[in-house]
Amino acid sequence: MIDDEELKHHLATEHPYRRWLDENLISLESIPAPDFSSPVKKSPLPLGEGQGEGLRTKESSKYLVDNLVSDPLPAPLPKGEGVFQETETPSPTLLTQQQVFGYTREELKLLLAPMAAGGNEAIGSMGNDTPLAVLSERPQLLYNYFKQLFAQVTNPPVDAIREELVMSTDTTVGPEANMLEPTPDCARQIKLSSPILTNQELEKLKHLGDSGFSGFRSITLQMLFDVSEGWHGMENALNGLCRDASQAIDSGYGIIVLSDRGVTRNQAPIPALLAVSAIHHHLIREGTRTRVGFVIESGEPREVHHFALLLGYGAAAINPYLALETLRSMSQEALLDRIDAEEALGNYIKAIVKGVVKVISKMGISTIQSYCGAQVFEAIGLDQDFVDCYFTWTPSRIGGIGLDVIAEEVRLRHRQAFSDRLSDGTTLDGGGQYSFRHNGEYHLFNPATIHKLQQACRSNSYDDFKEYSRLIDDETRKLCTLRSLMRFKSNREPIPIAEVEPVESIVKRFKTGAMSYGSISKEAHESLAIAMNRIGARSNTGEGGEDPARYFIDANGDSRNSAIKQVASGRFGVTSNYLVNARELQIKIAQGAKPGEGGQLPGHKVYPEIARVRHSTPGVGLISPPPHHDIYSIEDLKQLIYDLKCANPRARISVKLVAEVGVGTVAAGVAKAHADVILISGHDGGTGASPQTSIKHAGVPWELGLAETHQTLVLNDLRGRVTLETDGQLKTGRDVVIAALLGAEEFGFATAPLVGLGCVMMRVCHLNTCPVGVATQDPKLRARFTGDPSHVVNFMCLIAQQVRELMAELGFRAIDEMVGRTDFIEMRADIDHWKAHGLDFSQIVYRPDTSDSVARYCQIDQDHGLESSLDARKLLNLCKPALDTGERVEATLPIQNVDRAVGTMVGSEVTRRYGPNGLPEDTIRLHFNGSAGQSFGAFVPRGMTLSLEGDANDYLGKGLSGGKIIVHAPREATFIAEQNVIIGNVAFYGATSGEAYICGVAGERFCVRNSGASAVVEAVGDHGCEYMTGGRVVVLGPTGRNFAAGMSGGIAYVLDEEGEFSRRCNEEMVALNGLDDEQEIEALKDLVFHHAEYTGSRRATEVLLAWDDWLTKFVRIIPHDYLRVLEARKEFKQAGMISEHAAMAAFESNARALARASGT
Repeated sequence: MIDDEELKHHLATEHPYRRWLDENLISLESIPAPDFSSPVKKSPLPLGEGQGEGLRTKESSKYLVDNLVSDPLPAPLPKGEGVFQETETPSPTLLTQQQVFGYTREELKLLLAPMAAGGNEAIGSMGNDTPLAVLSERPQLLYNYFKQLFAQVTNPPVDAIREELVMSTDTTVGPEANMLEPTPDCARQIKLSSPILTNQELEKLKHLGDSGFSGFRSITLQMLFDVSEGWHGMENALNGLCRDASQAIDSGYGIIVLSDRGVTRNQAPIPALLAVSAIHHHLIREGTRTRVGFVIESGEPREVHHFALLLGYGAAAINPYLALETLRSMSQEALLDRIDAEEALGNYIKAIVKGVVKVISKMGISTIQSYCGAQVFEAIGLDQDFVDCYFTWTPSRIGGIGLDVIAEEVRLRHRQAFSDRLSDGTTLDGGGQYSFRHNGEYHLFNPATIHKLQQACRSNSYDDFKEYSRLIDDETRKLCTLRSLMRFKSNREPIPIAEVEPVESIVKRFKTGAMSYGSISKEAHESLAIAMNRIGARSNTGEGGEDPARYFIDANGDSRNSAIKQVASGRFGVTSNYLVNARELQIKIAQGAKPGEGGQLPGHKVYPEIARVRHSTPGVGLISPPPHHDIYSIEDLKQLIYDLKCANPRARISVKLVAEVGVGTVAAGVAKAHADVILISGHDGGTGASPQTSIKHAGVPWELGLAETHQTLVLNDLRGRVTLETDGQLKTGRDVVIAALLGAEEFGFATAPLVGLGCVMMRVCHLNTCPVGVATQDPKLRARFTGDPSHVVNFMCLIAQQVRELMAELGFRAIDEMVGRTDFIEMRADIDHWKAHGLDFSQIVYRPDTSDSVARYCQIDQDHGLESSLDARKLLNLCKPALDTGERVEATLPIQNVDRAVGTMVGSEVTRRYGPNGLPEDTIRLHFNGSAGQSFGAFVPRGMTLSLEGDANDYLGKGLSGGKIIVHAPREATFIAEQNVIIGNVAFYGATSGEAYICGVAGERFCVRNSGASAVVEAVGDHGCEYMTGGRVVVLGPTGRNFAAGMSGGIAYVLDEEGEFSRRCNEEMVALNGLDDEQEIEALKDLVFHHAEYTGSRRATEVLLAWDDWLTKFVRIIPHDYLRVLEARKEFKQAGMISEHAAMAAFESNARALARASGT
């Protein structure tokens, strides 16, 4: 056996890597600025003599060539010094350029301005109800035909915000040597600190000199074509670019700048994404790709998705010259709230880089360099032959447009810019992608459909509802979704509607989407719950927890208890009481509007009542971790499913995924992990707050994800074990029937019920300014809420009635008969749309050829194996006296690492019988000897004390809900406890209350998302107290890196004996200081005393015996916001306010504080 350290040392010292880097890696900053006093020389390459093969497309029968245009006109002289001093484009041409590249006023206001103002990506809300790019009547940028992929379950997303230490924005450009045979040439690259280049930085790369700089040479190729030649002209230009790139490589150029400067009335830009990907794949086929690096100089990219795509298809760096000039112009016209041009440009580049980092982190990638050329996208609406030629290996499952339509979309934008009619060229198009605008992009929810739906829900008029449905479903008016291109076919005779499953039965399959209390108002949240409970359907809490007062029946018989309790990565309000009051527990792996990201609630919506339910700090913005920190594999998910089933054996366990290519394989793993329900969400679902990039460009339609999942489960004989559900802009009975035919048995609605309650789609949910009281916490605005549970009841029943009518027409008597019957769907043959005629739904409607014994809908229950658990075998019976009468119980038992979630089932019974307060302390005392399996003591409530003499695996004390957990080594152990790991990773994840004493070292992420428990431990690994919002943590020794990242509440105390803790702490949101408050010092001493008492800790005893000496070495870690709230509350109480009013005043003070460290 070779020791790990020995192997690493051998590899690290095999070559003088540091010397190679020092001698060969060149930073862009070290390259001298170009001398513009000398004329720019044309490329020495002869025109028309490229040696590359060119590209063959479906329509062409021969290889095409085009002349090389070497360098565009040189940019004007730089204006002054500084990294953001941009060169200027002549202002008379700015509007024309913007029109050529499809800019809109909406983009300037909603995308560019926020990035320039704050250095952050623009936030939006309410999802996406505009047509897919291939269905839009308006010309679309090529970027809009691609959707970002993201990690689900395995290889989870990276937390780019709180774990910034693992992220890198550095990239390199230039030829790459063979890494399998390391030489100094492997380090011969130009290093860029960011992939987004200013004009000055680009000029350095474009003007490296005839002989090059330190061996680097660059050449510029133009991405332009003769617009009058249409797609043939574009094809010719692409083939010419490919050939000329090959020739440039043969001539010794290591950097190719692809530029679309120089647009004229006759010359239009080739889409930058198409150009770079075409050359990228041409060179891969040729075997020369690593000999050159690509830099893009384009007026087209301006939002995060554009840059991510360019990087993903081969670019090393991008200069968005038109976006930069647009922001300069906006600043000069005072459209950026008094921000000067240089600051605006700096903020914009910062925002783009941060946005790209977030996009790559959603795939579990931590460096932009690794993302370059990774192609982690799916095409929606692009012809397969076109993709095979220009975007090789990119999934494109439904076909679509080719080069001809793409060229036409370029031509339409170009014609608008160079129109002979003055009126067409004096202003930018209004847009309408992000909110409804007259004459803008079509929205399914528009003034007419909103009015009709609300009228139908208030009057319970089926005629009004059918009129609303006609506006949504009428395929002859507007195509918007994939299902709008489908139509029903049936070889069955219609049946009388009286023979069809009744409304009362159908509505039990309906659910409301996961909308948290916090993102929407109390009135809206409770109305949804009441309505769904009235009809036996299910509402969903979302990830914000739920007020326990809602678990009791109201005086009028209504119930405000949400049947589905969501468990998301933030674990807000996930207590034992929360779990036992559910009929279904939903694990949110991803959300349609922002897959790969955690939920977020801006600080101005975290009112004291919201903070109480979420166990957080009022006024402090909340962002959930992108991954569940107890799910890094399908096996981990299986463990969480098991934990939740133990926490409430009566509830179904659901797993929420988002549609993307490959989701069927993930779903198969989820089914094998024993989920009872799998939800496939579409990309267009609503949200209270999400980056606009995610709303528009991540995930795919549920039609694709649902069909793939159903087919995969059927092919693997797993379909009969799980219920399939779908959601994402379901609006009519027709949508439900299509979903059933594609494989769904249950159906979720979110936006439509909110509209029924009064939402008017203002899309300002994230701003807390909802004018109708639906998505706000402002008491004055909430008073405007006019919705009623009956409106939602009416909506659900009207949907069900429409479903029944369609079922009768198709000859189905029950929903189960329809599930998976894709033979009742066909694609419309009468499509009259300039882009949609090339679509192919054969993969969506494919019906697996399996035997009749293979189930096509859920027919058997999952076997969760609870009967073999230690709780079921022994503990429930042992604890029966305590459960029945509250009698004290004490026992000692052996334990093995196969015993998982020990104590959780007993805890669920305690909570079910005695409520959230549980039993008196130490009523149930169970002592274990041995090695505990995963999730020991998960969710145990007050009254239970679990002590372990031995060690424990990961997830110890997950969701601790008032119980007490003690872990120490066997008394006879000879090793030093404080130097040895005794529990695994992610202990006390999401704990809300209780105590923990750990005599030994804990693994990584100790007390992640702790929101109320007190814990003492001897030492911890990396990321301790991450995202903590409450409670107390005492560490009697060293910590790993990134301690307190994202910590916004609670207090931690670290015994910093060596004085190095500050190097390991993430101080972005916390302050480090000593202790001087006598009451606080006494509370800390009590915790250390109990630790010594319960565990026999040598370390704690040593500290207590010399308390005054050790006290000076304790570091107190407290979040800035939390401290400010505590001080404000104390101040307002001293001024005479009662506690409740003081809390509200402190919230208002904190929410408005300019210095707050988190939230927005």
